[in-house]
Amino acid sequence: MPTYRYKAVKSGGEVATGVIDAPTEMDVIERLRDQGMMPMSIALGSAADLAAGKSKSKKRVGLFASRKVTRDQVMSLTRELATLLRAGLPLDRALETLIALAEAPPLIALLQGIRDNVRGGRALSQALEQRPDVFTRFYINLVRAGEAGGALSTVLTRLADTMERNKELRETVISAMIYPIILVIVAALSVVILLIMVVPQFEATFAQSGKALPIPTQVVVWLGAFMKGWWWAALIAVFLIGSAIRGFLKNPKTRARWDAWILRRWLIGDVVTRIETARFARTLATLVGNGVTLLSALTIVKETMTNMEMARVLEGVIVNLREGRGFGKPLADTGLYPKLATQMIIVGEESGRLEEMLMRIADIYDREVQIAIKRFLAVLEPVMILSLAVMVLLIVLSIMLGIIGMNDLVR
Repeated sequence: MPTYRYKAVKSGGEVATGVIDAPTEMDVIERLRDQGMMPMSIALGSAADLAAGKSKSKKRVGLFASRKVTRDQVMSLTRELATLLRAGLPLDRALETLIALAEAPPLIALLQGIRDNVRGGRALSQALEQRPDVFTRFYINLVRAGEAGGALSTVLTRLADTMERNKELRETVISAMIYPIILVIVAALSVVILLIMVVPQFEATFAQSGKALPIPTQVVVWLGAFMKGWWWAALIAVFLIGSAIRGFLKNPKTRARWDAWILRRWLIGDVVTRIETARFARTLATLVGNGVTLLSALTIVKETMTNMEMARVLEGVIVNLREGRGFGKPLADTGLYPKLATQMIIVGEESGRLEEMLMRIADIYDREVQIAIKRFLAVLEPVMILSLAVMVLLIVLSIMLGIIGMNDLVR
């Protein structure tokens, strides 16, 4: 029978940890609730794993302490805070409990600062505003909406769910790009090894022939000599080019042009559009569903989008909405958002079920992202393999031209 490690809140507010043997995770939840405890987290493991995990985490804190609070830590503390508040703990006591559970020094410092602000009379949303480097405007506004509606624990749970879905979407994209990146690295290394290890072996032979080499052979020989003697300069050049590209993309004007160019590209533009639409719909649905006005929600969502062109066109949608022209039709008129998404928004707006439609759009485009990525990789992988084969073939043919020229000279 599987063993599960659990962390749960007792009726008195204390946090308990331990292990339970149970067939499924749901059985663990039911047992904990029967004992008057509210589960915070449940994971497969054993007592030995629990002890080993604690000792390892303490070592990591000492040797490899993180210098900043990560997204995963924010997501975890959000869900745990929601659980503690649902258990009936006051906010300051819930924060105190989280401080006791935290292991990373930056997370402890963050929670202590929030606790001190709350005890000083500030609302949680006001305390979060002191750390804009950790909490986004989206996060803060949702917390403010939860405070205003008296449903902070419910809002925090929805917020954690949204963060988890966004994380899954992000990890889907990252996982899909691992193989193409490996292909690029292998292709680059293969060409470099050919130029450094193979081509120089023919250079002396070509020099002894005394005959002018064909231009392709001269180019390959020169590249081989350059890579062998000046490889460090090539590395510096790659680093400088990478830095220049990063600087280029940090400039708002050039980044906007780049994002607009990407959207017009075949396949990759399709992937980016679906990713942004899924994130846009889920974030907007979460805000609207928790009491934030549509106008304010759109302003917040615009700042959370990574594609600046798709964010820019929302400015016109906001203007139209402010002037009473609705939301769905102006969004469709931009031409950047998928027709299915905009039509569903129009239907949701007309029927008064906008939040429901936005959530459906998010679910649909989460699946569409996976399909679009598979389609993109189905084209990209053979293109990259073919490109590598062509580069190797060109190098080999260049060497063969030189050898053929030498044979002609011998005759």
